[in-house]
Amino acid sequence: MSIELKHIEYANLDSRQKENYNFQKVSGVLADYGFSTIRLTQDWQGADFIAQHSDAVTFLKVQLKGRLNFSEKYKEKNLWMCFRDEESVYLFPHDEVLNLFLNSGRKYMNGSSSWEIDGGYSTGKLAKWMKPLLEKYKLKSKQKSEAGWPRF
Repeated sequence: MSIELKHIEYANLDSRQKENYNFQKVSGVLADYGFSTIRLTQDWQGADFIAQHSDAVTFLKVQLKGRLNFSEKYKEKNLWMCFRDEESVYLFPHDEVLNLFLNSGRKYMNGSSSWEIDGGYSTGKLAKWMKPLLEKYKLKSKQKSEAGWPRF
């Protein structure tokens, strides 16, 4: 049996397919940091998946998003947020980074009706001022060989 493999267009996927795609992409990057991921069939304490570190001590409850996202419903749940922006993957503790954004002095999120009224905020494209706040949470993939595979 043979199969012809073709690259897909992310924009053509439905929302569930996009979530599956993002989970697979993020899991590959997290593997470079010693994490195995376990996809949950339904949200558990706000998490879409668990990231278990090879140290057998560190477990992260992770909410996977297609974009930068904060929500009142994720506060005080010890959740990590993960999203892809262009070719970058970010993983950050929700409450810690939420406080960074709220105390940044920017009115971008503070005062927005989505945050003030609905208790949620997301953006599809990171503004320039946001990138320095998120820089330390940006994951970097291992150096690849010429063939594109990680070096062992």
